[in-house]
Amino acid sequence: MATNIFSLALRNIFRQRARSAATLTAIAIGVAGLILAGGFVKDIFIQLGEAIIHSQTGHIQITREGYREGRIRAPENYLIAEPEVLKAAVAKAVPSATTIMTRLGFSGTLNNGRRDLGIIGEGIEPDAEADIGTYLRYVEGRGLKSDDIDGIVVGQGVARSLGLQVGDRVTLLMTLSAGAVNTLDFELVGVFQSFSREFDARAVRISLESARTLMDTPSAHLLVVMLDHTENTVAASSALKQQLAGQGYEITAWNELSDFYEKTVDLYDRQFGVLRLIILVMVLLSVVNSVNMTLFERTREFGTMLAVGDRSSTVFRLIMMESICLGALGALLGMTIGCLVALGISAIGIPMPPPPNANLGYTALVRIVPETVFTAGAIGFVAAILATVMPARRASRLDVVDALRHGV
Repeated sequence: MATNIFSLALRNIFRQRARSAATLTAIAIGVAGLILAGGFVKDIFIQLGEAIIHSQTGHIQITREGYREGRIRAPENYLIAEPEVLKAAVAKAVPSATTIMTRLGFSGTLNNGRRDLGIIGEGIEPDAEADIGTYLRYVEGRGLKSDDIDGIVVGQGVARSLGLQVGDRVTLLMTLSAGAVNTLDFELVGVFQSFSREFDARAVRISLESARTLMDTPSAHLLVVMLDHTENTVAASSALKQQLAGQGYEITAWNELSDFYEKTVDLYDRQFGVLRLIILVMVLLSVVNSVNMTLFERTREFGTMLAVGDRSSTVFRLIMMESICLGALGALLGMTIGCLVALGISAIGIPMPPPPNANLGYTALVRIVPETVFTAGAIGFVAAILATVMPARRASRLDVVDALRHGV
């Protein structure tokens, strides 16, 4: 019986070609739209995350407990006394780590001989940072090198505030915890632009050796761990927490370090949820309209089926089987179209302006995310079935005499 209903449903679909095509089109467009929107949003998450990782945070940062809250008031209380020993322990615990870097943070004042600017600086290992800083673009000059003992690079906002150009001499001043004031003179070798305008407005970088001289310490504030793949962040963080448990260290993943990223993800997730609902409603309305028109035109057909002895449940199952077939075909068609269009758009790219509070634009892609593709197909399939339930119930309960008189 089920086989007969299925074959009859297929024949009815191809017999009602215009209505079936309209229903398939509505479902396919909705599914493809969800795939494209989901792939675009996913690309935003990935590119924003990689920009943050490769310009500021790295994948994982290791600090003393309380450093995030206390670094402004008393950074000297959160120094890592033996960073090289900690590096070795991290490399042993995380096989996926490709680079482990030491940074020494500081805050102070940058003076160009005419005016001062409060800055937030970092002493870095230039060669290691050059390997990961793929999202730092130097608009003037170049990046630091290992032999740049008196070299300094600054964010574009810092350079604009002080009117600096490559080759200018500047003085960096900072007050130590004991009250002494240390100063060092530097030559500006580069002006960088990162993904964050706020970061560029206060950021300066010098070599780790110069920062240690300036702060009069051989220690470091944090270790930055770079991984072979961003997807390994959670596993690596768990391994480090287990390895360093009880030693007074705090392990923080890149997404926890960026409040802007977390808020952006939450915003787009909510927007995409609303978009899913809108597309579901549009598909439902389109399919309901198409199904109602089809069933209206076939009223005498259903009356005949009831008159020759078919039960109401048979009519209902037939209509639902047609809807299931159309929903499945429409979902598959939409998934195919969505993936092909996504590949085409990604091959060309979409030039995007800088996001809010950012300096750099980027080329957006539409990622093919298996979860999104199958979810979109399921939404289209379910929408087709839900849209048919009520019209099918009405058609199966038609009065036989009135149905046979329909259109006469």
